Amino acid sequence: MHPFDPLAREFWVTIGVAVLCGGILGLERQLRGKPAGVRTSILVCLGTSVFIHLGSGISGAGSDPTRVLGQLVTGVGFLGAGVMFSREGVVTGVTTAAVIWVLAAIGAAIGLGLFVGAIALSVVIVVILVGIELLESSFRRLTGGVHRREED
Repeated sequence: MHPFDPLAREFWVTIGVAVLCGGILGLERQLRGKPAGVRTSILVCLGTSVFIHLGSGISGAGSDPTRVLGQLVTGVGFLGAGVMFSREGVVTGVTTAAVIWVLAAIGAAIGLGLFVGAIALSVVIVVILVGIELLESSFRRLTGGVHRREED
């Protein structure tokens, strides 16, 4: 039986973990009104896991499954670059681009069968995104108090 058989349990576990991990990060982005929400995040994670899973099954003379990983890193980098914009000297979308990039890393881990690590990494990334946002907003409140610093 081929490891990418839709009748096999492993096939559906891989898809389920990719949907779960992509959904965890995508929900955080969606709830904050950021680009690359739930659908995009799931598709990036799922697509990467499928490509890596298929690439890892390549064997024979001259085959190098690691090239699939290298090409995905490059390709997803271009995808992430597409969500970054510059308006009036301010660059936006960098965090979303980084999330797309890390979604591919999570998908790669899933494609290699590293499910627990992929789920843990997804949770850690959401904690980072939410935690840093809370930290930034608390600093904004502190610097916007009664005794606002005057610019020189």
